[in-house]
Amino acid sequence: MLGLAKILLIMFVLGSLNPFEFLGQPTPGWYSWLIENKMYACLMIFFLANAVETQLISTGAFEITLDGMPVWSKLESGRIPQPPEVFQIIENHFNMRNGIPDAGGGGGPGEIGVGFKDEL
Repeated sequence: MLGLAKILLIMFVLGSLNPFEFLGQPTPGWYSWLIENKMYACLMIFFLANAVETQLISTGAFEITLDGMPVWSKLESGRIPQPPEVFQIIENHFNMRNGIPDAGGGGGPGEIGVGFKDEL
């Protein structure tokens, strides 16, 4: 989300677009400064947003939700899930939602579950 906001703000600055005019609001002084100093402003936006993103990532929070239900928490498990684990969690979730009994998680080496193959 923060990455998208960063890219949009940089695009607005480079394109000299003023979203405040569109909203019928007066342009703040800080936005006028951004438009007048495009190169410096874009570099500043990029590096400050990256610093904030890095700080948010370093908290260790990594959550996966599916249909509004939490299915994985790095804070609880202490680690990030491997791709086969994520596929198995998703498959089990859809099987439970559709009333299909657990297929046992696949039949052989390299198989993660029904319709999924481990390509790594």
